[in-house]
Amino acid sequence: MIPSHVKILHGELPDAPGVYFYYNDKGKLLYVGKATSLKKRVGSYFVGNDKHPRTAELVSKIAEIKYTQVPTVIEALVLEANQIRVNKPPYNILGRDDKSFIYLCITNEDFPKPVLMRGLDLERIGIQPFSKNLSTKARRQFLAVYGPYLSSRSLKIALDLIRRSIPWSTCNPPAVTGKTKPCFDAQIGKCPGVCSGLIDKQNYRRNIKKLMLFFEGKKDTLLRQLKREMAAAARKNNYEAAASLRDRVFALEHIQDIGLLMRDEFTYEIPEPVVGHINALGRIEAYDIANISGTSNVASMVVFEGGKPSKNEYRKFRIKGFEGANDVGAMEEVLRRRLARLPDANQEKDTWPLPDLLIIDGGEGQVNRVEQVLRELKLNIPVVGIAKGFDRKQDRLVFDKSNPELRRVASAFKEVFQKARDEAHRFAGAYHRTLRGKQSGIPERRRGGSV
Repeated sequence: MIPSHVKILHGELPDAPGVYFYYNDKGKLLYVGKATSLKKRVGSYFVGNDKHPRTAELVSKIAEIKYTQVPTVIEALVLEANQIRVNKPPYNILGRDDKSFIYLCITNEDFPKPVLMRGLDLERIGIQPFSKNLSTKARRQFLAVYGPYLSSRSLKIALDLIRRSIPWSTCNPPAVTGKTKPCFDAQIGKCPGVCSGLIDKQNYRRNIKKLMLFFEGKKDTLLRQLKREMAAAARKNNYEAAASLRDRVFALEHIQDIGLLMRDEFTYEIPEPVVGHINALGRIEAYDIANISGTSNVASMVVFEGGKPSKNEYRKFRIKGFEGANDVGAMEEVLRRRLARLPDANQEKDTWPLPDLLIIDGGEGQVNRVEQVLRELKLNIPVVGIAKGFDRKQDRLVFDKSNPELRRVASAFKEVFQKARDEAHRFAGAYHRTLRGKQSGIPERRRGGSV
């Protein structure tokens, strides 16, 4: 129950989606939050004694609660982000800086795309998070940057829901790919046909401007625009286009987003302090060992950059230190040989950049040995092991759970890590089969340098 000394706008909170604002007794804005139900969400702050210490501190300072009710949780998500960007409430940014928030960026290219980036990644390309206006340099790369958002999960769900009303493309036009076959998203209506040449740059950009309107919090303006286009198409007897626009309007007006904040509804959003910054979109190296009954021991190193394979950076290793099955020992040998090629480790011409993160195919044994090597070499590189389950859903991540930033990255990028692990496993297996074939007199196919 909310204490009687706390003043509430209109005297009560509605059981509806919206954004709430906490003020202290001097009228200073302390915190902005979103909710599927303002009444339940705000009320939960004043129940129980097991809150995070900083949450308890915030609650003790609340003297006034205001709110803005909106039709959908997606609109609450957008409004919250815009309010945090403008007002920078201390309890939203306390314990984390601009670098750790999520931002929605619209790329500036012939066929722009929405991409999610962390503040740290924006800083690395010269863009200041929380800046209300993009610099000239930033505009060469992005049409717009929206945020900050606290949850990449919620933002991804929101984008997927909105895409049914405002389709965009993640693929390239036929002039680039040389293909005209529609992608899967085009077949289900989420891509307007960039991949098959069904939409030109000008009309595609009109679509992207509609997406930008939505994330500027101008849903009503967007709906009016779509309805005008629908009426114009009908007047020209273009009933197919009018029907498509009608469906998009209906989808936008009836977004079923009840699950958007389902997990957040039961957890306080005040973030934990960030310990270091791990660039999961930087250089990720994944390692795997392959052998059969301890023979022909080989290993692979695959590299992901920007969450995608960088196949020119792949490397394969023949284990030289011993015979027999010893995945932990093989992993140590591979890491030592790889780390000997850091730019500052020697003067060899063939040096490899320092990785931002290491993915190890294996459990505690392999991870502990790799961390031991890193400590010996005085290298601070985060390590995540993936212990195989019955299927991908059962895969278990092995990492230092005392590091909250590594916990965040492991949760947010698990699928990327699994893809890197799978690619390392595929590459190691292919090299092992090639090596065995070579020993049988079959020529080796060269893919990636061997070490």
